[in-house]
This record gives sequence, C-alpha cells and structure tokens, in this order.
Amino acid sequence: QGTARRKKKVVHRTATADDKKLQSSLKKLAVNNIAGIEEEVNMIKDDGTVIHFNNPKVQASLSANTFAITGHAEAKPITEMLPGILSQLGADSLTSLRKLAEQFPRQVLDSKAPKSEDIDEEDDDVPDLVENFDEASKNEAN
Repeated sequence: QGTARRKKKVVHRTATADDKKLQSSLKKLAVNNIAGIEEEVNMIKDDGTVIHFNNPKVQASLSANTFAITGHAEAKPITEMLPGILSQLGADSLTSLRKLAEQFPRQVLDSKAPKSEDIDEEDDDVPDLVENFDEASKNEAN
C-alpha cells in the first residue's frame, strides 16, 4: 500500500568543500593573516602528544577571540620533537617532560637488562682476561 519510501540522497563531503566552508566562515569574522609565522606551529596536548603544523597559515580575529591555524597537521609524540620544542614548552609541559624523562631510563634499562639465565650463555663467547694490558703498554713505552 502506498508508495515506496524515498531514499535519502547521500552527499559525500570532501576536505576541500569543508575547507571552503571554513574559509567563508572565517571571512565573516573578519580574520586577518598573521605574518611572521612561516616555519611551524606546535600545539602541545595534555597527554604528551604534539599537533605539529609545518608551514601553516595563521589567521586571527581579536574581536571574535578566534585564531585559525590551517595547513597539514601531524600528531607526534613530544619525544620526537626534542630538543627543538624545549623553547616552546611552558612550565607545566616541562614538568610532564621531566616525569617522562625519569620513566625513560627505567624502561630502557628494564628492556636491556639481561636475565640471570642469559648471563652465563653470553659469557661463553667472551674469552677471560688473563693479562694486564696497561702494564704491558707501560713497559713498551719505556
């Protein structure tokens, strides 16, 4: 009975369409391009990752309290950005980085520490030191 239900037309949005819509919204806010930020923009998140923009376009509208950073963004761990990012870190980020640095040596030592069973096997390949080489080199020098 009745007619078939009409299918909803599916509209696939592309990133360029979203970008155009964003740019038109920013124009309404009367944003101005901020010159002088050519190299990079880093946004440091609470979890220790960094949103890194390479060669971004930065725009601002102070009246609307709005800043827009557009360009190619990558999420990177903060350890990958060292040491260049140190000058950009605030006090709270430096504290979290210090905690991370304290954990790092423990993780490395735990992973590299040989187990007690492995120690005996590794020693078989290495010959025992019999002579004192320092004494021999002193005798040769005289």
